[in-house]
Amino acid sequence: MAKIAFILLCHKDPEAIIKQAERLTAVGDYMAIHFDARAKPAHYKMIRAALDDNPNVAFAKKRIKCGWGEWSLVEATLHAVEAAEQAFPRATHFYMLSGDCMAIKSAEYAHEFLDSNDVDYIESFDYFESDWIKTGMKEERLIYRHFFNERTQKRRFYTAFNLQRRFNLTREIPADIQVMIGSQWWCLRRRTIEWILDFTRTRKDVMKFFRTTWIPDETFFQTLVRHLVPEHEIKSRTLTFLMFSDYGMPVTFYNDHYDLLLSQDFLFARKISPEAHELKRRLGELYAARHAEFDISNEGAGLFKFLTGRGRIGRRFATRFWETEASLGRERELMIVACKKWHVAKRLLGRIKQTTNIPAIDYLFNEEDTPLPDLGGIQSTLGKRTRHRRALMRMLFDYYETNRLIICLDPSAIDLIQDFYADRSKTRLLEIDCNFTEDYLIGHAMRVGLAGERTPKETLDRLLPTIRYDVVFESDRIRDANLPNHTRIHERASPEQNTPALAEFLSVPAETAREIASTDYLFAD
Repeated sequence: MAKIAFILLCHKDPEAIIKQAERLTAVGDYMAIHFDARAKPAHYKMIRAALDDNPNVAFAKKRIKCGWGEWSLVEATLHAVEAAEQAFPRATHFYMLSGDCMAIKSAEYAHEFLDSNDVDYIESFDYFESDWIKTGMKEERLIYRHFFNERTQKRRFYTAFNLQRRFNLTREIPADIQVMIGSQWWCLRRRTIEWILDFTRTRKDVMKFFRTTWIPDETFFQTLVRHLVPEHEIKSRTLTFLMFSDYGMPVTFYNDHYDLLLSQDFLFARKISPEAHELKRRLGELYAARHAEFDISNEGAGLFKFLTGRGRIGRRFATRFWETEASLGRERELMIVACKKWHVAKRLLGRIKQTTNIPAIDYLFNEEDTPLPDLGGIQSTLGKRTRHRRALMRMLFDYYETNRLIICLDPSAIDLIQDFYADRSKTRLLEIDCNFTEDYLIGHAMRVGLAGERTPKETLDRLLPTIRYDVVFESDRIRDANLPNHTRIHERASPEQNTPALAEFLSVPAETAREIASTDYLFAD
């Protein structure tokens, strides 16, 4: 059975480190600790006093002053790895951790998981071909030498960088090395660790190269594993669940994230809030549990994006439109049906097309497969339709040889609605107000990827109020925009009550509007 040697890099919170070491080694696993040489000496003494008698804990023989983006982080990791490799000959796997990580599965589950696949788990993507680096330096991290820390010695860092660039003082990447990049949180087999340590002793040229690269903790182990291990024995993923905010900062987990964390397909999570005492207690008890069962739904990243992607009140992640195209035409009338239940809006449009001669198109900005005529390719993808929305609408008016056209939009597309209202053409809006049962909201969550068939009930119970509020919020935003020619029909209203709004929206006689409003099963789910 797998036995894990945890490689712990830490620099603060000695009480938490002690508890983490005791918890992880209590079930027979091991830990090698590197405590930053910059940290308080009293904290290191406290850790040593508490753990020196634990035979399953080892300490790096040399402590390094670590700095973000520096070689020192890799050097500290190597010292801890060497200590673990020597002290724990029975360790089968070496798992990189930080002091902010905690297990989100039981030890029993983790051991069985590692036993089931004889592979190394490490993100390892081609440095130049992948888009892992979103902004900032890329090639410059490697071809120039970096001697200073960009965060603490900014002037020296950029002076040295600019001088090298000015005088073209570049260097070659070692010829037999394909540089890879990925997360620093890995889990490697013992054989791989032994190969890496041997490599560091024999390939001084590669070691010299990485010592002066920038942010080598994202490239060193990732490159060496891919260089030394057959591709089919590498899973290019991390077993540590972590997410980043739009500012590039790690997302912090709190007490109410327990169910969410357990349902993710990972063994550990980073980072746990120091104040999340209840979460730490429950996760600590979980690691020692026997026969624990886990329902993996893996919706964490999508759920986080849903809950936070709207920002605060202004929902600053709403789509922004920067393209300005010619008007649809002052004489034209665009009629928008906004409804969260797409099947209801489609049913209404079908009836409108049967009783009037107004061309109507379903959710062309929401659904890729909406039937559209061939307009030269501008209609081929949602991205093209949205970027060239006014050109697309002009072409549709021309194609149908009409000055009146109906389209459906999801209520979340308030920016699209407002953009069309800003045109010189006349715009009308019909909002369909529907009832939303819990079953419908759960189905909606599954359709958009916020939940799965195996999502725990506790997670759904927490999710449903947020989804319901989200629907209400979208409707409120439309109303708060005070758009002219805005009418509404309601599921709770009778056909007679909905008739005036439909007649106004379509500019048709009341009899025609009543016929449309009386559509059988209009609001049925």
